[in-house]
Amino acid sequence: MALKKIRNEVGNAIFSLPYHVARELGFFTEEGLELEFVSRFSGYDRGAIDTIRFIDDPRQIKAFGLRSPFEAGESHLYRACEWGQVRRTQDSSVGGQVIAKRSAKVSQAIIVRPDSPVNIPQDLANIPVGVNFHHGSHYVALQTLEGFLPREEIKVVHMDGVNRFLALQAGRIEAAAVMEPWITVAEKLGYKIIAQAHYVGLEVASPDLDQTTFDAINRAVQKAVDLLQKDPYPFVKYLIQEVDSSIVELEPADFPRNRLRYTEASPYSQEDFQRTYNWMLSWGLLEPDTYNHIVDNRISAVA
Repeated sequence: MALKKIRNEVGNAIFSLPYHVARELGFFTEEGLELEFVSRFSGYDRGAIDTIRFIDDPRQIKAFGLRSPFEAGESHLYRACEWGQVRRTQDSSVGGQVIAKRSAKVSQAIIVRPDSPVNIPQDLANIPVGVNFHHGSHYVALQTLEGFLPREEIKVVHMDGVNRFLALQAGRIEAAAVMEPWITVAEKLGYKIIAQAHYVGLEVASPDLDQTTFDAINRAVQKAVDLLQKDPYPFVKYLIQEVDSSIVELEPADFPRNRLRYTEASPYSQEDFQRTYNWMLSWGLLEPDTYNHIVDNRISAVA
């Protein structure tokens, strides 16, 4: 019998690691599915460090980034940070809605070079922190720093289409927010972590991803999550592949177990949404909207 084909958009491996594991071990095939992985970065122009555009107004940057395979009709399903997915659902022109919390509970860390005079979050008052607007680095930087600084002293800047760690390494910015594997890269090279937080992410799907198919996807993903909870190290190869060995040679043991957190996918509640919605409105990062427009929970008990 032919497998049902589903186009699954993937970006950084840390977000989609259970999907990589499930595909590698044949869990999707067991469910009668063929998941085609569509790279979120296809067609991106990364640019060079010496041509960075620093942008300090989020309104100048689209919530989807440079290009969205999902909005182009090239994928049925994708995942990213909670705040960004709420905003992108609001902006979706193809009827995308939040359908579940993703299994990956990843982290972002604000880092500085080893010789930086910055040692605590308060030292970043009025110092630009490099982020990617409307993505996890942007929101986590704001949420962590506002626990230490008044909002008017928090400065985040969008670094257009470049690797923030490499830009920090080259001295183009004094601080940057990064995710795995770049937190581990930074630690291995002696960089300082100034603030770090884990956060939830959301799955967004197109209207034509039916419930039966999504249930099958989740059963396969949950099998992968079970393995990652027991021992993630056989699979961190997907993270290591994202770092050129000329920057640093990574080994699986370099990754702290505590930063590799994967749980069962779950519904996105009204309470969770309202908390995030109110905060985003307070920063001017969202227009007024409703839970029922943004969210259509399609998660059910994983068999």
